[in-house]
Amino acid sequence: MARGSAAGQSRARGSIEPLPSGALRVSVYAGIDPVTGKRHYLKEIVKAGPKAQREAEAARNRLLSQVAEKRNPRTSATVDQLLERYLDQFAGSPNTLELYRTHVRNHISPCLGHVRIGQLDAETLDSFYGELRRCRRRCSRRREIDHRVAEPHECDDRCVRHQCKPLAPTTIRHIHFILSGAYKRAVRWRWLSVNPMAQAEPPPAPKPNPQPPTAAQAARIVKESWRDPDWGALVWTAMTTGVRRGEMCAIRVSSVDLDEGRETIWLRWAIRREPGAGWLEADLKTHQQRRIALDAETVLVLRQQIERCRVRAEALGFEFPADGFLFSGSADGSTFLTPDSVTQRYDRMVTRLGVETTIHKLRHYSATELIAGGVDPRTVAGRLGHGGGGTTTLKAYSAWVSEADQRAAKGLGAGMPERPAEQDEADLIKAEPRYPYQAIAATVARQVADGTLPPGAPAPTAAELATRHGVSLATAKRSLVLLTEWGTLARHGRNELRVVGPVLVASVPLEPVAPPTEDGQTGMLLALTVRRRGTEVARFSTFADPASSSELHEVLAAAVARAGGEPEEITDYEMDVRLPAVPAPILTFVASSRTG
Repeated sequence: MARGSAAGQSRARGSIEPLPSGALRVSVYAGIDPVTGKRHYLKEIVKAGPKAQREAEAARNRLLSQVAEKRNPRTSATVDQLLERYLDQFAGSPNTLELYRTHVRNHISPCLGHVRIGQLDAETLDSFYGELRRCRRRCSRRREIDHRVAEPHECDDRCVRHQCKPLAPTTIRHIHFILSGAYKRAVRWRWLSVNPMAQAEPPPAPKPNPQPPTAAQAARIVKESWRDPDWGALVWTAMTTGVRRGEMCAIRVSSVDLDEGRETIWLRWAIRREPGAGWLEADLKTHQQRRIALDAETVLVLRQQIERCRVRAEALGFEFPADGFLFSGSADGSTFLTPDSVTQRYDRMVTRLGVETTIHKLRHYSATELIAGGVDPRTVAGRLGHGGGGTTTLKAYSAWVSEADQRAAKGLGAGMPERPAEQDEADLIKAEPRYPYQAIAATVARQVADGTLPPGAPAPTAAELATRHGVSLATAKRSLVLLTEWGTLARHGRNELRVVGPVLVASVPLEPVAPPTEDGQTGMLLALTVRRRGTEVARFSTFADPASSSELHEVLAAAVARAGGEPEEITDYEMDVRLPAVPAPILTFVASSRTG
């Protein structure tokens, strides 16, 4: 018993052990580690020297005082172990938890993960934050190469010299909040007696600087988006309502009320990616449903969008369901668009336009237009789904709030660009081809229009187009399919495509043909332009019936003769037919080799 008592007293008083280097190791028993379940010792190393023994005794007394006053760390757990326990019990949203785990994995664990929680102090944290502000990769300040892949490979021009990029202040603040929350739990669990995070200073919060697109940029974005009416309706609605992208993707037809006097969208769900579950419908960010009033133009846009959904469904033989998604990739509205796909499509669109913006900035556009129009910030906050009764909105958009226009209630409609009319997709592609197969199809269509490829002539084969334009055979075949859809080419036999002659279609309504005049002339006065293989050869006016192909053929034949052409060359000519006061031709006449 006496031996056991002596051993207990020895552990309580601590020990001083010499090390092979001459230094002294001070150890004091501090109870059972709640993490590992093993005995926990406070240890300190005193460097060798003439005063080493005296310093070791002072260190032992200091550690004994900490144990007696319960100011010592009760565990030797590391920062990684603390964060693992903290995040396992985290009660926030799954998206926030995934974001925190990413910050821990990328930034905290590589630097601080091995540090014992009792050894982390304000000086270490300030140094850590400083390194993140210098370089997000915390490089060694030596010349390094940023390789394109982590695996062994042959370097090429994609492996470039490393350039330090600071971590964003907002991300550093997130890291501070993660560590602060974890250390608060550690103090509550009595792993520590003092929270070192209370003395650390994160970077100041960046001032809100919303950068909505300008009115001119908004007009270009709306015009470009309307090349696809469904996509144009989505962008327009996002611009006028300011809803988040996940909320936009979750709107169902049943949530849209377009009855007169009740024009609203009821936001109840948002599309969100849950770890392990993928994309699904979840609660809104603030967990509060809201209704957003709609302006007259947006009501028209949504009414047309719903009608398009119903027409597509009826064309496939079923009725569009009332609870179908308003913006969907399927004809029956059973699937929603994912927020990431919407963001990617929007980014590609604005990149083509040369506008530096994101889809989230459409919320800024909606908010700033409303505030600049004099709408109360509390109302704007309600539309955007901001909490705090408008405080967040005032902080974010204070630059747009002024005393002079606070009572002006013009609303958003006056600031919106004019919604473009729907345009024919074939004409858009011919004018501005976006992809290689569209550029090839547009080139062939121009050759047909200027007579280089006459009606009835064999169309170029896919192999010929692939060689001529330097594209793959699949791309060339895709261009031929597009030309067939336009009606420029038609299948002749099993494996041959031929050029189709132009169809006479009036682009403006024709007036009734005038009765014969006293001098025997019939028809109406027409302004005519004759071209041979794209080169203008004659321009004149005459009386003729634009609906009579025989009269137009006679006029064209006479013009060919006056230009010195032979009758058999008439198929090389084309004639634009215009009304004298109308600049655009009502039709272009091309004589068939069988005519006459």
